[in-house]
Amino acid sequence: MRKLMEGIGLGESPRWHEGRLHFADWVGHEVIALEEDGKRDVVATVDAFPFSIDWLPAGPMLITAGKELLRLEADGTLVTHRDLSDLSEYGWNEIVVDGNGNAYVNGPGFDMMGGGEFAPGIIALLRPDGSAETVGKDVAFPNGMAVTPDGSKLIVADSYAKELIGFEIKEDGRLANRTTWADLGDGVPDGICIDAEGAVWYADVPNKRCVRVREGGEVLQTIEVDRGCFACMLGGADGRTLFMTAQEWNGPEGIFNEPRTGQVLAIEAPAAHAGHP
Repeated sequence: MRKLMEGIGLGESPRWHEGRLHFADWVGHEVIALEEDGKRDVVATVDAFPFSIDWLPAGPMLITAGKELLRLEADGTLVTHRDLSDLSEYGWNEIVVDGNGNAYVNGPGFDMMGGGEFAPGIIALLRPDGSAETVGKDVAFPNGMAVTPDGSKLIVADSYAKELIGFEIKEDGRLANRTTWADLGDGVPDGICIDAEGAVWYADVPNKRCVRVREGGEVLQTIEVDRGCFACMLGGADGRTLFMTAQEWNGPEGIFNEPRTGQVLAIEAPAAHAGHP
């Protein structure tokens, strides 16, 4: 295992794009582009918490920020891509964009940081034509999402229910035929990604690990780390490097405490990246 970067506040939403790993530092309010030799650039500064990133198929980066979806322009400025406040009272967490340009975003149904009373979260769809609607409900705490390579299924990590949920993606982008893609037992999934063998990697904060599972829940591989593992992404030149963002976790009240213990770790994976993101 290699340590590519440390001193991160809270690394989330890693994405391999145009030869570099991009990720969000929620505490530093930065989107960082990291090369495998450790060189890095700050490509955007985001005044939001949380925020996550992905790209349109042939276009700019999109960023969830509060109740909005932002777009990174060529000159480095951020503009509102779509105000989605009519669909969520509590804002958005994760995002994934499929090959047709449909952007799926999810968010909690309560104010977790403020200690609000629990309510299940939702999944929303923003189409390329600008239309938006809620397409998934009753996900206890929606987290990482991924779209299968053929674009037929959305997989969603439900951290509270300890499962990966599968949805069929219909022609209009709506979701149907919800199933339990994998029951994870004591696993607590956060960020996820898909590989070319159809398996899913999920990051697990309380269990300090990253786990590879096949549909149905069979565990194929487990990578133990010394701190909470928040997100993972396959990338690198051949798509077979598993990048992991990890940090010491002391609950929501400790997020902004110093020192910053976040790291980006990398290890060779048995199968290459597939699907979106």
